[in-house]
Amino acid sequence: MTVPLTAIFMRYCPIWGSLAYSESDWLNILHTMHTKVGAVSYAEALYQGERVILIRFAYDTELIKKVKKIRGIRWSPDLKAWYIPDSDEYRGMLEASFPDFKNETGMQKAEGLSKDDTLAQIEKFTQWLRSKRYSENTVKTYTEALRVFLQFFSDRALNTIGNEDIVIFNNEYILKKKLSASYQNQMVNAVKLFFQTVQNRRLDIEKIHRPKKSKTLPNVLSKEEVKAILEVHGNIKHRAMLSLIYACGLRRGELLHMKISDIDSKRNIVIIRQSKGKKDRIVPLSQRILEMLRDYFRACKPKYWLFEGQAGGQYSEKSLQSVLKQALKKAGIRKPVSLHWLRHSYATHLLESGTDLRYIQELLGHNSSKTTEIYTHVSTKNLQQIKSPFDDL
Repeated sequence: MTVPLTAIFMRYCPIWGSLAYSESDWLNILHTMHTKVGAVSYAEALYQGERVILIRFAYDTELIKKVKKIRGIRWSPDLKAWYIPDSDEYRGMLEASFPDFKNETGMQKAEGLSKDDTLAQIEKFTQWLRSKRYSENTVKTYTEALRVFLQFFSDRALNTIGNEDIVIFNNEYILKKKLSASYQNQMVNAVKLFFQTVQNRRLDIEKIHRPKKSKTLPNVLSKEEVKAILEVHGNIKHRAMLSLIYACGLRRGELLHMKISDIDSKRNIVIIRQSKGKKDRIVPLSQRILEMLRDYFRACKPKYWLFEGQAGGQYSEKSLQSVLKQALKKAGIRKPVSLHWLRHSYATHLLESGTDLRYIQELLGHNSSKTTEIYTHVSTKNLQQIKSPFDDL
C-alpha cells in the first residue's frame, strides 16, 4: 500500500502542515533539480539533535525560490545545504522518485558501529600511535577523543562520516557541553589522524573552522611567594622536589622521570632526557640545590629514580600534587597554584635578572622563541620603570 506523501509530511514533520505546493509539485521540483542543475548530492547528518538528509545542488535563483516555498525544508548556513527529516518514508519517496538514488549516492540505511567494532577501531588507532612512538599522554588523549567521537555517531557507518559531521559534532557536543577550545582542537586532530591512517581516507579538515587560540598570560609567583612555598615543608624529600622544579624550570613529568644518574655533580648540571618532543637538554645546577639533593640522598637513599615512592618505583603524579597542595596551605597562599607555575616563575625571574631570552629558550626546551617570548609580557622589570601620569597630578 502506498502512503500519500502529504500524509507522511503531516505525521513526521508537523511544520509541513500546509504545503505551499502539492505532492506532485514537490516531486516536480526534485526532478527539476536533477534535470536543470545537473548533479544533486545527498548525505546523512545529525543536525540540531535530529537525523536529516542533506540536499545540495548547483546555485540556481529560480529553483531556490521554488524550494523555499516548500514548508519544512530548511537551509543550514553551517552545513551549506538544504535538509529534510531522515526517515524510512522520506527515503522511500526519494528512491521511488529517483531509482538511482540509493545506488549512486550510497545513502542506503547503514548500520552503525557495534561496541566491539568501536573498540577494535580504537585499538587499531592506539597501535598505530604507539608504533609511531607518540608519547603515552598523546596516545591517551587521542584515543579518548576518538572514543567520544565514535560513540556520538554510534548509529552511523564510518564510510558515511564526513566534514559536515565534524561541524555537527563541534556544535552539538563540544559547544553544548561548553568544552574548551583546546579540547576541540585535540578532537579535530585525533579524528583527522584516525581517518587518514586507520581508515585511509582524508577529511578536508582545513575547511573546518578551528577555534582561535586564547592568548593567556602565564601565571607567575613573586620570589617571596616561591620562597615561602619551598621552605615551608619539613620533609626533606618534599622540599627537594619542589625546589628542583623551580631551580631548573622543570615540568612535572621531567622531575618524576629523573634518574640518579641524570645529576652530574662534577659539572653542576642536570641532564633532562627525552622530555616533551623527545628532546634531551642540559640545565645548570646551583651549588645550593646540589647540597640540598645530597642531604636528601643521605636521608632517603633512593636506588634508581631520583625521587621514589614509599614502596619504591617512581614517585606518583598524584602524590607530587599533594605535596604542593600541603605547601600552599602551610604557607597561607590562596592562589590556585599548580606545579607549572613554578616553571613559569623560574623563566620570568631569569628574564627579570637579565638572562638573554635565547638562553631561557634553551633552558626550558622550547622549539620556538615565540613560545618563550610570552614571558616578556609578565616580566615587571621594565614596567616598574614606567611612571604613571597620575603621580604628576
